Amino acid sequence: MQNLEPFSRRSFLKTLSIGAGALALTPTLQSLISSDKKLGIALVGLGGYSRGQLAPALLETKHCYLAGLVTGTPSKADEWSKKYNVPNKNIYNYSNFDEIAKNPDIDIVYVVLPVSMHKEFTIRAAKAGKHVICEKPMALNAAECTEMIAACKKAKRMLSIGYRLHFDPHNMEMMRLGQKKVYGKVTAIDTGNGFVYRGDPNAWRLKKALSGGGALMDMGVYSIQGTRYTLGQEPLFVTATEVKTNNDLFAEVDETINWKFEFPGGLVTTGKSSYNNNWGYLKATAEKGNFSLEPAFGYGGIKGSTHLGVMELPQINQQAAQMDDFALCVMNKKPTRVPGEEGLKDMKVIDAIYRSIASGKRERIV
Repeated sequence: MQNLEPFSRRSFLKTLSIGAGALALTPTLQSLISSDKKLGIALVGLGGYSRGQLAPALLETKHCYLAGLVTGTPSKADEWSKKYNVPNKNIYNYSNFDEIAKNPDIDIVYVVLPVSMHKEFTIRAAKAGKHVICEKPMALNAAECTEMIAACKKAKRMLSIGYRLHFDPHNMEMMRLGQKKVYGKVTAIDTGNGFVYRGDPNAWRLKKALSGGGALMDMGVYSIQGTRYTLGQEPLFVTATEVKTNNDLFAEVDETINWKFEFPGGLVTTGKSSYNNNWGYLKATAEKGNFSLEPAFGYGGIKGSTHLGVMELPQINQQAAQMDDFALCVMNKKPTRVPGEEGLKDMKVIDAIYRSIASGKRERIV
């Protein structure tokens, strides 16, 4: 058990809806307002993440529900319509998607497509008058992120990025401990995320045109996020190297990348991503102790500890919490803790990592 500024399960449950931004671990208006109204969400793309995580989570949400489907596969439309009781009038394909503008049942569009399609469908959704959640990574590069943010602002629609871990108790505790300097100034962070890829060799994730990159885009974004939100700061420079052991499978995309970030004040942190290593940790060292998560980034089963003991925090449905929070933000006209600008910051870092690998030099993050 922690003795220094204890954060128990009981106290956490009292403040579960509290939020982020830079740290924002104080109650916000949207967490205090309850409403019987539920906003309708349309899932755009019915692949593995929608099937295994988002759709089941929408059966648990309190402020939103699965109202619409967008898919290019008619058989999926039929299957999902029956399973989730979605009426045919709320089912679209990629060609007639813009007709969603005429559908009052749908308030929010959740883009769950290959990365190369994020920009197009985020902008189309905003133009159709819908608020948007876009899955991570936000886009192929920072320039696309900027276009997406501008389009949503022009349409006066809210844009949120699918950073579910900003709603996870353990990762929120990492934010609190690091940003509040509970154990003093953070002096080191090391983080890694990856898995051994044994999937379809023809999957879109292995095609650069569709994914924008490999393990860095898919898994490394969690490590980047973890470092950034533990410190509450943005890195200034990065030095990165790539390791590739399977040139056939990963011909187009990165397999393993290691990097060092330089932060204001001189702190240097380390991180890595991989499609050939089972990693999933976030470790911080501070002047008066240490705190870490391992596993750190999964859909559940996250475990945390400090030098004083185990973090006794609840496991929650991260996706349900994320979507409920955004629905409340929309209803209460309050900013989301994970706006498009948050996704843009990550893509600026990722762009710089790829530049560093190409140049073999330290690169400024701009």
